[in-house]
Amino acid sequence: MKNGAYADFKIFAGNSNMELAEEIASIMGKPLGKATVSKFSDGEISVNLWETVRGIDTFIVQSTCDPVNDSLMELLIMIDAMKRASAGRINAVIPYYGYARQDRKAKARDPITAKLVADIISAAGADRVVTMDLHASQIQGYFNIPVDHLLGMPILVKYFKEMRLDDLVVVSPDHGSVTRARNMAHPLDAPIAIIDKRRPKANVSEIMNIIGDIEGKTAILVDDIIDTAGTITNAANALKDMGAKEVYACSTHAVLSGPAIERIQDSAIKEMILLNTIPLPEHKQLDKMKVLSVAPLFAEAMIRIFTNDSISRLFD
Repeated sequence: MKNGAYADFKIFAGNSNMELAEEIASIMGKPLGKATVSKFSDGEISVNLWETVRGIDTFIVQSTCDPVNDSLMELLIMIDAMKRASAGRINAVIPYYGYARQDRKAKARDPITAKLVADIISAAGADRVVTMDLHASQIQGYFNIPVDHLLGMPILVKYFKEMRLDDLVVVSPDHGSVTRARNMAHPLDAPIAIIDKRRPKANVSEIMNIIGDIEGKTAILVDDIIDTAGTITNAANALKDMGAKEVYACSTHAVLSGPAIERIQDSAIKEMILLNTIPLPEHKQLDKMKVLSVAPLFAEAMIRIFTNDSISRLFD
């Protein structure tokens, strides 16, 4: 036995991001646990575990990405199966936590889906959640179980440092990403700029102004989620029009729905750097996209959870 409370651990995966799960398992020196996650003819999720988990520290790797509801139900049913099979501890490893964008009541009668999903995951029987770059950090408090909140920023910062770009400015595409931009700018020793925009309705953004000096500089746009890519591409085009030399963009979660790919292809973005918390199918891949893996970080965090070592030291 190691330093942890359990003699062994096993890693299982749903269907949402099998490639990432296999990479994590490989780094941790384990095969993925034998499980079948399929559907009945009417669409209900069917889960079968083909090996014992009794008393074992179990990890279920599952991003709740498209198809979001199927991915979420797969996770919940796998948690339930392990609880009923007497797993020692059930760790839900959710690289991308869906339903996070409705994290407060922005107007009357809004739901708070981030809290609802947190309650459902806890009720299903999860003992711990491991996730990355929540849309809002306070979502950690929606859970009544421990949450390990990993950060994708160091992976992106390392990439840009290796590029050795000159005269950088880190740009927030809206006021909600200012803290994220500042956290990236500090290790890159760069100033920040902010896009001031007005959004007339959902998934439609209008650029209004740029706060900060971007003329003649290499701009790096940073966001946590790129969905329809309207915000990031409008921001990139505005930066270029107002004198930026080059525009790069980076994000943790590549949702890339609707017209996102076409918008990115036609935009002023020179290169878009993404993390693989959500799988990027071949039809969504562009030459100007670069995908970096979060598997080493998740693998290290999961090993530290098993051995009861500090997670925070990963960010020292």
